[in-house]
Formats: sequence, structure tokens, C-alpha cells
Amino acid sequence: MTAPKTGTDAHTTAAPLPAAPLPAAAPGPLVPAPTPLVPAPGPVGAELADDGPRFGGRPVHLRLLALAPALATEVMVRLLDRLPAYHALPPEQLRGEITRQVERGIRAFVEVIRTGVLPGEAELARIRESSARRADEGVPLESVVGAYHLGAQLCAARVLAEAAPADLPDVATAQDRLLGYLRVVSCAVAAGYVQERQTALGDEQVSRQALLSRLLEGGDPRAAADRAGIRLPARYLVLSLAIGPHPDEARPGVNRSVVARRKLRRLRTELERHTDGVPLAALSADGGPVLLPDDSPGPVADRTALAGLLERLARACGAELTAGAATAAPEEVADAARLATEIRRVAEATGRGPGPHLLDDVLVEYQLSRPGPARDALAALLAPLTGRPELLDTLRTFLGCGLDRRRAAARLQVHPNTVDYRLRRTADLTGLDAVRGPDLLTLRAALAAHDTAS
Repeated sequence: MTAPKTGTDAHTTAAPLPAAPLPAAAPGPLVPAPTPLVPAPGPVGAELADDGPRFGGRPVHLRLLALAPALATEVMVRLLDRLPAYHALPPEQLRGEITRQVERGIRAFVEVIRTGVLPGEAELARIRESSARRADEGVPLESVVGAYHLGAQLCAARVLAEAAPADLPDVATAQDRLLGYLRVVSCAVAAGYVQERQTALGDEQVSRQALLSRLLEGGDPRAAADRAGIRLPARYLVLSLAIGPHPDEARPGVNRSVVARRKLRRLRTELERHTDGVPLAALSADGGPVLLPDDSPGPVADRTALAGLLERLARACGAELTAGAATAAPEEVADAARLATEIRRVAEATGRGPGPHLLDDVLVEYQLSRPGPARDALAALLAPLTGRPELLDTLRTFLGCGLDRRRAAARLQVHPNTVDYRLRRTADLTGLDAVRGPDLLTLRAALAAHDTAS
């Protein structure tokens, strides 16, 4: 990562990182209150009874001060060699601000070696600010932290080379102060970086949600897309996603909300990983709309690719996924979202099970579920089952399992004989037998009508 951006903004780390930019933003949640490595009363620079550790009888901090110009140059060379992310910064910035930060970091480190007092809040605030700037510039966090550690490594190597066996106690003191310095500096770097990324991600999320809302409301989404910095695709694959429960949600004593959040987080991560472009979603623990950019030729969704994606998402989040799917140009997403939701509801009502469902999959049931006298009459066929949800669920599952009573029993977690009994009761109450050919289509249609009308 780069060192802090400006002389005031960054205190570079002690000799270590100078190269990393790190002044900081407001104190972040990760930063612990700085604590002195030694119980010295004052801030960095406070005088102690001696001049810190000595190697060969000479104070270490004086040796580091003498080497500071050469060390700053070497740190910059090693920084660009070992941390390629810094190459993305403008040469002028590297020669100016970053180099100054390296020099400043060395001086700050010298003070810690001399006094044993860790940087105070003012210095840590500059480090957080510098780290936040590196985050804004896109330098990876590991490079920012690595820059400080690289600087520390080079400084330590120079002075430790002069230590003799008799200097062992002073070597231990110097290393202790070095580790303490890197501890608080690393925390400050992480705090500034994370705070900046959280702010940026928050702004990004707001703009994406505004675009999603605009697409789902209908109308021209171009202005919202420009504000979000997103290129609109030729079309969107619109999903109405239903997310089943994770097995842990049913475990006694387990916090269901925590399980649900983990489930969603994994699903979103996998969705981002396997989607070209920027996916848009408004998901709760039970599901919601998902818009996947699609620039492929032709207006029809690739069923195989969609099925593969849903399988990966289901494995990642540990729950069954059922999706109604439709494709539409950006300005027609609102209608496609309503259609996808209706397709999913019909697929669920007819027991078609998890996976993707397109309109072609449910043409008959979809049409039968449209409002009108025929739908009402079909729904009325199942009125005798009102108050008997176990009969409706068994009928729906039996039909969804291709009339396989054993598969239906496994899905319902009951004995196959229980499935037989419930189907007989359904036939007694409605006059329609699910295992009799002429009644099968009527029952499917009645279920679709019942579930969409209720």
C-alpha cells in the first residue's frame, strides 16, 4: 500500500513502513487505546533516564538517525519491488508524499526505540487517515500493513547487524519496542482502512439499492445507473428467489437470526463471485428479487447455466432455493419481476420443488391460476380440505415427486403408509383421487388455483 498521502496526514510507521501511507481517518473500531510499551508518562519523545538500547556501547536510535536517508531510499526501492500495488500510484506521489511518509515513519520509529513510549493518539490518527487514503486509492490492506512491516524489517536488520553477544539484553529491549510499535500501528492502519471501506461500501450499496428500486418500479433507469456507476446490460435475468431454512435454524438453542444472516452472507458472496457484471438483490432470510445482468445473445435464459448457478448458491448457503425466472430489458424489469414471482408461486403450489422455473415449465398451471370464474371454481374443489393443511401439503408433495409415494414420504419425513392414508382422506373429502389418471390434471389445476387465490 502506499504510504500516507501528505506530510500532515501520515505518520508513517516506525522505521517499518514508512512506505505505507497511513495517516488516518477517524479512529476506527479496531484500534485499541494506545498503551505505552513502558510506563513512561509522556507522549512519543518523552525523555527517559537513558537513551534506550545500545549496541556496542552506542545508542541504537543514533545509528538509525544516521542511516535514515539511506534507509528511506532502500525502503522505497523494496516497497515497489515487493508490494506491486504501489506501482499504481502516480510517480509524483511516490517521489513526494510517499517518500516523505517513509522518512517520517523512520523518525517516529526512532523515537519509540529511544523512549519506549508508543505513538500517541495524534500520531495514530494520522496513521488512520493515511490508511484511509490508501483504501480510497484501491491499495490492498495487506500492502498497506506490509509496507510498515517492511520498513521495520529493514531498520532492524541494519542495527542488529552491529549487536554483539554482550548486547543481548538491549537486543531484547529493542525487539520488544519494535513489536509494540508494530502492534499499535497495524491496528491503526486496519482501523482507518476498514472505516473508509465501510463508508465507501455503504455509499455504493445505497446507490445500487436505488438502481434496483428504480428498475423494479419501472421507467427509465439510466440516471440511477449513472449515479451507481453501473453499466446497464442488454437485459436482466430476473429471479424471484425463495430461500429455504438452513438445517441449523431448527436446532434447539441456536440463534436463528445468526444462522439466517450467515446463510444470506454466503449466498451474496457466492452470487458476486459467479456473476458477470453487478448483480442487484434485495434479499431477506426467506428470499426476494435478484437481477442478474445478461449480455448474451438471444432473449431466452440459459436454463443449464441458471440451474448450475442455483446449485452453487444452494451449496454455499446450505438451503434449498426455488426461483421463478424471466428475462427483460432494463426498462421492462418491473413486469418481469411480477411474472417471475407468479411463476415461482405456481411452481411451489404445484410441488415442483427447488431449482429454476421458467414460464414454459408451468404454462398450464399459470394460465389456470389467472383470476376468473374458472379459477374460483377450481379452487373450490379443495375447499373440503380447509383446516387440514397436512392433506394439502401431502397432495402437493406427492404430485411434485412424480406420484412417488416413497420420495414424498422422505420429503415430508413421514412413513409411506402415512402418505397413502392422507391421499385416501383427500379422495374421500374431495372426490378426486391423485392416483387416478382422469383426476390428476384436475387436482394439479385445483392446487394452482387454490394457492394463487388464497
